[in-house]
Amino acid sequence: MTDFLDQDIKFLQGVGPVRAELLKKELNIETFRDLIYYFPYKYVDRTKYYKIAEVQANMPHIQVKGKIVGMEVVGSGPKQRLTARFADETGSMELIWFQGVKWQKENLKLNTTYTIFGKPGEFNGTINVVHPEIESEGDISLQPAGIFQAHYNTTEKLKKKFITSKIIHRLMLTLLTKIEGKIDETMPQVLMEKLKMMPLEKALVTIHKPDNTHDLRNARFRLKFEELFLIQLKIFSLKHNREQ
Repeated sequence: MTDFLDQDIKFLQGVGPVRAELLKKELNIETFRDLIYYFPYKYVDRTKYYKIAEVQANMPHIQVKGKIVGMEVVGSGPKQRLTARFADETGSMELIWFQGVKWQKENLKLNTTYTIFGKPGEFNGTINVVHPEIESEGDISLQPAGIFQAHYNTTEKLKKKFITSKIIHRLMLTLLTKIEGKIDETMPQVLMEKLKMMPLEKALVTIHKPDNTHDLRNARFRLKFEELFLIQLKIFSLKHNREQ
């Protein structure tokens, strides 16, 4: 591979020194290479939108488009929370934040169209979503980034600093726009042709931004095969050295 992937992660747009230090301590991500090889643990279909009347508390995740029609800060100190009434033409639900209350209250706007995404729950007969992902209409991150949205493991410390799976996903998409033509192939061409393997650059893009399940399956095969192939080569090398 070229030196491009060996750049310090702090030089990626959206990171900077503070986030770079956190990513290093919490996830051992120090370079572009570390980030692009930090693979998702799951994918969620973001093509499906629900009406609020369709949402039930036992659903895994939901995506809804609507408007915030009211907000209220409840409690004080560490027990403070922000509750927002989110509505569409079919009904309303609650959005709740226990962290970042001040920031959310200052930045969320009433009667503005938002898309929210999260795990629904129920309290006192009212459907709610705690700490939803929320984006205003027209936000660039709402533009298609593959059919499935990748989700990444993070830590409580990172979450408290607002480095969530969503933020890692955005950083990944930023990096993916910069790698075209900069990822050298590592597998022998004859082997790639024999096994009909996906090129490394395409596999790395696809694993983070899959367009369909077929490509995702091929990307996983390519990356898993390479990892095992290199391990086997290392074993053969150690065996050869012992025999010598």
